[in-house]
Amino acid sequence: MSTVESSIDVNAPVDSVYNQWTQFEEFPRFMEGVKEVRQLSDTELQWRAEIGGKEREWRAKILEQVPNQRIAWTSIEGAKNGGVVTFEALEGGRTRVNLSLEYEPDDTIEKIGDAIGLLKLQVKRDLERFESFIEERGVETGAWRGEVRGGESQRTA
Repeated sequence: MSTVESSIDVNAPVDSVYNQWTQFEEFPRFMEGVKEVRQLSDTELQWRAEIGGKEREWRAKILEQVPNQRIAWTSIEGAKNGGVVTFEALEGGRTRVNLSLEYEPDDTIEKIGDAIGLLKLQVKRDLERFESFIEERGVETGAWRGEVRGGESQRTA
C-alpha cells in the first residue's frame, strides 16, 4: 500500500467545511477523475473513477464519522484504498483539512504514477478545488450530522 497525505486551510468555519465533505455525491464537482459517487446507506458508498486512463469502481465503508472532526473509510470491494480526513478549527473562522489516503496501485501504469508522485499532486489539486468550491459558494450544499462508530451509523437528532 502507498500513502498520500495533504492538507489545506479553507476560509470557512469547521462546521460548513465538514458538512460539505459529507456530501459525497458532490465529489465529482471538485475531484479530478471521480465520475460518480453514490451513497448507498449512511455507511456505504459506490465509487466510479478514471485512474491512469482506466475506469475503476469500488465500494467503500465509512468506519468512523465524528461531526466536525473526522471521517475514516476503507474499500470493501474493488480498488483497494482507505484513509481518514480530519477537520481542525483555526482562528478567524478558518478550517484545516488533513487528508491521508492509502491505496494499492493496480497495474504498471498506476505503479509508475505512484513512483513519480502523480496521485500526491492530484490529491493536492483536489483539495485546492474543494477549497475553491466551498469558498466561492459561501455555503455548503447539505450536511449529515450523524456519527459512525465501528462501521455502524449512530443517528443523532
